[in-house]
Amino acid sequence: MSLLSVEELQKRYPVGRSRLLHAVDGVSFEIGAGESLGLVGESGCGKSTLVRLITRLIDPSGGRIVFDGVDIGAIPAARFGRSPQRGEIQVVFQDPHDSLNPRFTAFEAIADPLRRIQKLRGQALRTRVETVAGEVGLPGELLSRYPHQLSGGQKARVNIGRALAVNPRLLILDEPTSALDVSVQAVILKLLDRLRRDHGIGYLFVSHDLNVVRLLCDRVLVMYLGKLAEVGEAGAVFEQPRHPYTQALISAIPSYDPDARRERLRLDGEPRSPIDPAPTVCRFHGRCFRGDQRCAEEAPVLRETDPGHWAACHYAGGEPRVVFSKADAGAEPVVAAPAPGVVADPGATRAGR
Repeated sequence: MSLLSVEELQKRYPVGRSRLLHAVDGVSFEIGAGESLGLVGESGCGKSTLVRLITRLIDPSGGRIVFDGVDIGAIPAARFGRSPQRGEIQVVFQDPHDSLNPRFTAFEAIADPLRRIQKLRGQALRTRVETVAGEVGLPGELLSRYPHQLSGGQKARVNIGRALAVNPRLLILDEPTSALDVSVQAVILKLLDRLRRDHGIGYLFVSHDLNVVRLLCDRVLVMYLGKLAEVGEAGAVFEQPRHPYTQALISAIPSYDPDARRERLRLDGEPRSPIDPAPTVCRFHGRCFRGDQRCAEEAPVLRETDPGHWAACHYAGGEPRVVFSKADAGAEPVVAAPAPGVVADPGATRAGR
């Protein structure tokens, strides 16, 4: 049984008197115990809304969120904080500074969920905080410091320690390293990977950095305009992307190899409106270099193009347009001979920004 199962999840916001904004529209996926699942997509695609639904900060408009056999989506968000599942799902937020209470020391920040959820007090509380601080590499002498007295990497460790303190089974990582220096990012990512392997925690890793996703995640979800565009093993998605949007995202990964080719797949046009989208039109239609009349008349559904690899595209079964020239995540993608309508742009693309 999966640790987390999301089934046809929807979140719609009213716009005016009779219109609806489809922020999340029929999304389904699973996360197993100890699995790291990446979630990528451009800003506005619905990633943050999906995170807020899973953590029960907002109520869904439809669908189910099943955690360890319990439909937590049926628990109102206002009551979820008192449910047994509250401590088993934790979040590491994007900005390690803004997510810490400036009046709490590092000790108090880690101790707060232990007091609220596990009701620890006294020596048991202190022992647990010190143990967690040791696990995340935070020296004991820093526990008495306030956030403004800590470096970015130290604040990131406090955030991770606070989330781990109550022994969660699922950790939502909302771009946890984006506000850190590159050298600090590498250290924190290694820490997260080690903690997952040591404790068997499931991760939902949300990021714009595709290199990080490839290094840290077992599988990847690619989201576009409230729907899943592609799902698969990380290696398959990065080396043989089937959806044109995924291909454009991967072609935009920066390269540190001066000898690598710098071609990009450029997406013209703007994203379609998420307000009352036409149910018979592909969400990517108008920007897609493969799109034709069928895409304007028949919305594609997720279908399995290879074992364990799914894409929502009518033409996803052909050869991939983008492959990696090297196995490492920092390698430059090589763009194959483009099909009619594909524009190889030597400059930067809007895709993935």
